[in-house]
Amino acid sequence: MRDLFDKIYRDKGPLGKWAEYAEGYFVFPKLEGEISNRMKFNGKDVITWSINDYLGLANHPDVRKVDAEAALQYGSAYPMGARMMSGHTDLHEQLQEELAAFVKKEAAYVLNFGYQGMVSTIDALVGKDDIIVYDVDAHACIIDGVRLHMGKRFTYKHNDIESLEKNLDRATKMAEQTGGGILVISEGVFGMRGEQGRLKEIAALKEKYKFRFFVDDAHGFGTLGATGAGAGEEQGVQNEIDVYFATFAKAMASTGAFIAGDKEIMDYLKYNLRSQMFAKSLQMQLVVGALKRLDMLRSDKSHKEKLWNIVTALQSGLRDRGFDLGTTQSCVTPVYLQGSIPEAMALVKDLRENHGIFCSIVVYPVIPKGLILLRLIPTASHTLEDVQITLDAFSSIRERLENGTYKRMSASVMAAMES
Repeated sequence: MRDLFDKIYRDKGPLGKWAEYAEGYFVFPKLEGEISNRMKFNGKDVITWSINDYLGLANHPDVRKVDAEAALQYGSAYPMGARMMSGHTDLHEQLQEELAAFVKKEAAYVLNFGYQGMVSTIDALVGKDDIIVYDVDAHACIIDGVRLHMGKRFTYKHNDIESLEKNLDRATKMAEQTGGGILVISEGVFGMRGEQGRLKEIAALKEKYKFRFFVDDAHGFGTLGATGAGAGEEQGVQNEIDVYFATFAKAMASTGAFIAGDKEIMDYLKYNLRSQMFAKSLQMQLVVGALKRLDMLRSDKSHKEKLWNIVTALQSGLRDRGFDLGTTQSCVTPVYLQGSIPEAMALVKDLRENHGIFCSIVVYPVIPKGLILLRLIPTASHTLEDVQITLDAFSSIRERLENGTYKRMSASVMAAMES
């Protein structure tokens, strides 16, 4: 018998092997200062394109005032206990009612955390006889939720309706044998690519295949749709989504999440979500803060308008300069480049140190080998000046990538790591 930790000593994993060189700079970086379009990194001012504060509410004075007052009134502990035992309040119920109305559903249920809530919701919705069919590019929280499933699951090619139908055929035959049902899961907006899920086309298959539809709309909530109700509203199929999920961590710049759907379904879930039944309730200061943020989403459209002005300027500017943004249909702005991981490190260091641009870097195994993805998250806090500086910086780094500068720089990095 071998030591359980042998694998840890031998193989740090595809990202962990870079830890000694990358940690603190490329991974686990430390941004400082108030959440904004401009922050500090390693003591230098940088334009920050990696904060999911879409509507610029994180540092809004009205939001900070309500957050501070709620913390003063309730502290950070109240209410103590799980919702079912001692952590339920009128304000939790009020937030649920307002969220349900906002996303055009009968009822909603507030969750402590988005990731935890997604895993637990999938676990509660399906049993061993049921079949899950989900997009292969689904977020890690969906994948982890599916891993808990004791029954069969199939992936379909990303946003590929033909592949979805093939897998629904397989799932239907299996469900007829097991006596179970089918759950289809998609994201409203895929956080890396920025593409909207093909919700309208998926919903059109419900009558034929008799499945229930679960949508993770973390990036669509507050940013898409006429009222901000998300990707389902944007595509005109909000009513066809059986269970709608979104977090407070993006447009609402806070902590927590919620699910919404028919009242009977929500009543079932609130009694069967293990992560909520056996975990402390969402703190009151966050509930009060979420009510304020939701009110701002409803009553003040200027934040969303400002966001999309910046999105349009950034994305059209990058495309005009010949950059590949894939097929993003949202605020998420991915820039695809060709290069190795060491080249990506050299490129990002140049961006941060010499151009004052901080954005997220995504490499293998999240995306295929040989690709570099620089993901930019525009917000209502950014300015057109920020956009112009960033466009010029990206033109510069592409030139250096193409002329081999970063390849030569990365050679010294690789030599240092191997020594």
